[in-house]
Amino acid sequence: MADNAKKPQADWHCLGDQDAVDRLDSDAHKGLSAKAAAAGLIRHGANALTETRRRHPLAMLAAQFSDFMILVLIAAAVIAGLVGEPQDSIAIVVIVLLNGILGFVQEYRAERAMAALKQMAAPVASVVRDGQVRQIPAPELVPGDIVQLEAGNIVPADLRLLALSSLKVNESALTGESQVVEKRVAQLDQADLPLGDRLNMAFKGTVITYGRARGLVVATGMQTELGRIARLLSGEGGKTPLQKRLARFGQNLALVVLAICAIIFVAGWLRGEPPLMMLLTAVSLAVAAIPEALPAVVTISLALGAARMVRQNALIRRLPAVETLGSVTYICSDKTGTLTLNRMQVDCVLAAGERRPGLHGAYDSARAPARSGSESLRAAGSPWRELGHVMALCNDAVADADGTLAGDPTETALLAAAQAGGFDKAALQQSLPRVAELPFDSGRARMSTLHRDGDAVLMLVKGAPEGILSLCVDQLAAEGTTPIDPAALQDAAEQLAAQGLRVLAFALKRLPGIPEALDADTLEAGLTFIGLAGLIDPPRPEAADAVAACKAAGIIPVMITGDHPATARAIATRLGIIEDGGRVLTGGELARMPLAEFEREVESVRVYARINPEQKIKIVQALQDKGEYVAMTGDGVNDAPALKRADIGVAMGRGGTDVAREAAHMTLLDDNFATIVTAVREGRRIFDNIRKFVKYTMTSNSGEIWTIFLAPFLGLPIPLLPIHILWINLVTDGLPGLALANERAERDVMQRPPRPPQESIFAHGMWQHILWVGLLMGGVTLLTQAWALHIGSAHWQSMLFTVLTLSQLGHVLAIRSERESLFTRRMFSNAALIGAVLLTFALQMAVLYVPWLNPVFKTEPLGPGELALCLVLSTVVFVGVEIEKWLVRRGWLYAGP
Repeated sequence: MADNAKKPQADWHCLGDQDAVDRLDSDAHKGLSAKAAAAGLIRHGANALTETRRRHPLAMLAAQFSDFMILVLIAAAVIAGLVGEPQDSIAIVVIVLLNGILGFVQEYRAERAMAALKQMAAPVASVVRDGQVRQIPAPELVPGDIVQLEAGNIVPADLRLLALSSLKVNESALTGESQVVEKRVAQLDQADLPLGDRLNMAFKGTVITYGRARGLVVATGMQTELGRIARLLSGEGGKTPLQKRLARFGQNLALVVLAICAIIFVAGWLRGEPPLMMLLTAVSLAVAAIPEALPAVVTISLALGAARMVRQNALIRRLPAVETLGSVTYICSDKTGTLTLNRMQVDCVLAAGERRPGLHGAYDSARAPARSGSESLRAAGSPWRELGHVMALCNDAVADADGTLAGDPTETALLAAAQAGGFDKAALQQSLPRVAELPFDSGRARMSTLHRDGDAVLMLVKGAPEGILSLCVDQLAAEGTTPIDPAALQDAAEQLAAQGLRVLAFALKRLPGIPEALDADTLEAGLTFIGLAGLIDPPRPEAADAVAACKAAGIIPVMITGDHPATARAIATRLGIIEDGGRVLTGGELARMPLAEFEREVESVRVYARINPEQKIKIVQALQDKGEYVAMTGDGVNDAPALKRADIGVAMGRGGTDVAREAAHMTLLDDNFATIVTAVREGRRIFDNIRKFVKYTMTSNSGEIWTIFLAPFLGLPIPLLPIHILWINLVTDGLPGLALANERAERDVMQRPPRPPQESIFAHGMWQHILWVGLLMGGVTLLTQAWALHIGSAHWQSMLFTVLTLSQLGHVLAIRSERESLFTRRMFSNAALIGAVLLTFALQMAVLYVPWLNPVFKTEPLGPGELALCLVLSTVVFVGVEIEKWLVRRGWLYAGP
């Protein structure tokens, strides 16, 4: 029995119901004995989802401090303490702790995805044991148990259905299919059917919406389809692009800084400078050269972006997700509930050879509006009037007091369409009261209701076109009944189905009175055909514009769904994801495709249908293996593993499941696909601002390094004392640099393609800028020193200290935009930066002119002429960067990456 229970689950739907029962040594009527059930529980374990061993919170916290950049910062804190600057040590420690705590909180929250998945499990189950029906805790179910289901139940385990009555199951959270699934018990032949096509199976965590059933438990706990998703969720998430770039940056920077500091120490020592002074200078420069404010700037940038995005209905669960959205090259989106409304609507109706629209703007399939002026159903002529009658009356959907429709999604869509056409169900029920019915069953695939119409009875029928057309003897036309052409009508129905619509046919029959026996074979013969209706879960109104905006930004949208290929193609074509007739790759085709072949084709496929959770991960991983950065949007349980595996997972907040939200990096509070476009814009802006900070701080550090490095070779004394270097590092680099996080987006931020995933943070001329502007800054500073020494000024060190400080302020104003001149941007659009520049200038003046600060910072007050010269010389860097941007705008500089 243990071996049987572990057989591939694809086999169970291919077995006859009795064969399945026999393989598990059970009895379809009596179920397992209590003794067999107890033995099965020992053998198979509890019917519950288990988690991989969770890391202790302290281990999570400790891991936050193992990043190379963090280790460099800790070393910098020690060095700052050794050179007598405890304020730098404290600042660095605070920054490191803040980042560690944020990382810990984000990782701890990610662990909650499994808890949300567990909540989908049914708490109790109705099971047959020893021939008696009893309620037991669902975790006690074992393979071989016989379970009874009814409407409203959560399926407690994976079941092979043995008997049912009009059973319908909502599997959208597991499979992504928007329509409820009508189940049957017949054996299926194809072993590798997608979950949505295994019609004789019911899966753990799905919901019974209609009917009753009895099923055989074939898998429990982690062996269920839900358990497979739980295993997929247990994988580790990767680093974000930002984390990868910063890790590379920190490692390279530390090596370069150590080498430069060693050279400066050796050069000074060989010149005869005091070894202690050179050591202090070298380690001070090391502290200054390492941008310890970078983690703080990253955190502040992401936090400000997250706060801004919440106001725009995007909730960031993990801060780096903001930046990651700016890096994505592909957005793989689930269809149901993400690109569509997850709500069936009548797309079109066909009667008397004429097709008319379903009037999406005139009604909403979730609410019953007041009568509209629509003529689609209320037009003169019998077919349209009778079509409105049958859609409203051959229907079990009901409207509550406030007009909200309740019932099967298909029936609520039909009723809403009828009401939008002016057919009031309540009024029709008064004139045509229902007196009997032939309920829907999957064998007949149709439903009939009988209504008193004066002394006669009107029978209204709806169901699958092939079944109803075979029973019709004529059809309604404007002039009355006419001969029927079943082949032409079947062809029309197939054309609608090829467009991704679910097609229903409608017919009627007039009876002289209420029949004595409700025999379907007799009553449903000799019908008069009325018309067809095509239903679809329509695209969200704003989704097409969002898809177009993604394409304009160089991002490729891809639809991945568990729904039918025709439906997927129809929605993708309407949204502009593919052209009319574009290719749709199914899960079956993907399963048969060798990995090498799929790797070759993955970048050309835009729509996937009938996809299972493992295949979603395979698609995401294949794109990542090709060097792409992938965002995955979705709302169902089936989306959760791919949401976690993707570079950024985006869940839906309203219609989504808790499992998807916990696995995702970001949640859309309005379930609006278009909000992703806003998030992409914000992510690109944030990365631009982080680049600007790196450009600013590294250029400033470059200027300091060039100044100290070149001075000995030019025969000049050590230009800056350790206190000067640390002051520039703490104040000049810190305040304006942090304020750059608030800079507004570049004008072309959504007209340029995504950054290549492997692109260095120093691309597009940044490293050249750092070198030449740093050299210019150092050159101006050394020129100031040489001139002051030449004229015998006693204030030469204060002058060059001031020129270097103010040059950096001019630099930060010039780099507010990568391309635009400062004079073409709104000067005060970043009030925080302007304030930081003014404050830094005031502090520098205080260091020069406040008497009690002079001995602390080893400065002396400058005369008016000396200060004026410093102010003029400090503009050289600003002018130089403005010229650089002028050359860039004309394509003469940094045209390549």
